[in-house]
Amino acid sequence: MALSTPSVFLSLLFLFLSISLSFAEIRFTEVRSDERPIIPFDEFGFTHSGRLELNVSEISFSNLNNIQLEKVGFFLCTRESWMHVLQQLEDGDVTCALLSDLVKSVYTFEKLKKDEKSFSFVFNETDADQFTLVFANCFSGQLKVSMNVNSAMYNLDGKSRRRDYLSAGKTVLPRVYFLFSLTYFVLAGLWIAVLYKKRLTVFGIHFFMLAVLILKALNLLCEAEDKSFIKRTGFAHGWDVLFYIFSFLKGITLFTLIVLIGTGWSFLKPYLQDKEKKVLMIVIPLQVVANIAQVAIDESGPFAQDWVTWKQIFLLVDVVCCCAVLFPIVWSIKNLREAARTDGKAAVNLMKLTLFRQYYIVVICYIYFTRVVVYALETITSYRYLWTSVVAGELATLAFYVFTGYKFKPEAHNPYFVIDDEEEEAAAEALKLEDEFEL
Repeated sequence: MALSTPSVFLSLLFLFLSISLSFAEIRFTEVRSDERPIIPFDEFGFTHSGRLELNVSEISFSNLNNIQLEKVGFFLCTRESWMHVLQQLEDGDVTCALLSDLVKSVYTFEKLKKDEKSFSFVFNETDADQFTLVFANCFSGQLKVSMNVNSAMYNLDGKSRRRDYLSAGKTVLPRVYFLFSLTYFVLAGLWIAVLYKKRLTVFGIHFFMLAVLILKALNLLCEAEDKSFIKRTGFAHGWDVLFYIFSFLKGITLFTLIVLIGTGWSFLKPYLQDKEKKVLMIVIPLQVVANIAQVAIDESGPFAQDWVTWKQIFLLVDVVCCCAVLFPIVWSIKNLREAARTDGKAAVNLMKLTLFRQYYIVVICYIYFTRVVVYALETITSYRYLWTSVVAGELATLAFYVFTGYKFKPEAHNPYFVIDDEEEEAAAEALKLEDEFEL
């Protein structure tokens, strides 16, 4: 049965465009009684010396009556070409995606000999572009397919002809992650020196900031090793487990740190209010869910039927966490405004209020840049330069860490310093202007 209804076209388009820009590697996939018309596997940026190795075993069909197996098989296609293929199907120019001249047919099942249940095939890709490996079943609703698919996509590197399992445009990422991890280890060393030098004015929050720095450095180091092993062998060799562990710890501690700084814990007050504790009770479990969703997204790949669901859960949870951490900062700003009107210490409260207002703006900018701008860069950047979006995101994160450390570093404040009347009056006038700042 040919694909012809608009609803099917829209679903195929959505499924194809929702493929993650994840790192390609050797992937083993079990497909069981699947009747989906399109099953995307992996997306990969090929150079002029690209290869696809496809090993499929335990092939079985639910029904072969009136089934033309040349309309069942694997093909490679770019996103741009897929848009035109959908238009061809809708116009009736072709009855099956595999028959379109805009896709590169890799293997169709009519090549299988009678009673043959497996095949191995190597496809040489000489056109440099970003392709997606897709399985097409043009008899959706009539034919269910079961099979084990072992796919490997890689580029041959220059004269050495060594295999590079990372997509073109992301092959430099192991070095990028390693350099950023070194940067964070250096920052952690500098922070330890600052804490030792000003140990008399150190609060608990400063040690927590050190823990966040170290976890971030370890997270990047594990990610560098993870991608390095994938680049050379196609497998992570256990580094992905360490990466997930440190990513989980880093995510929880970073959001907790933003909440604690926003509440003024440790350096303004030694306790948390009930509503501030509730924010932590919301953010920490949500970060657990976000990390579970991230693992499911990375490990299952876009072929999984629940992949889109996990992706939506991850995005929703991430947005909720980002919004939740802003509330304590807003509460602190409001409390400082109220205190400024009652305790008569306008100058001191103006300094605190200015600091928290700056931090509020920086947190919003950090969230916006790492969630929106970086995603936009991934979307519009050529596949050859996808590493730039990673660098942009890491630079923004590094800038946020440096700003936080600089603004909230341990300092000796003398509560009895003398402020003359003119300074106090100027601060009071400035506080009136602060009331016009809307959150």
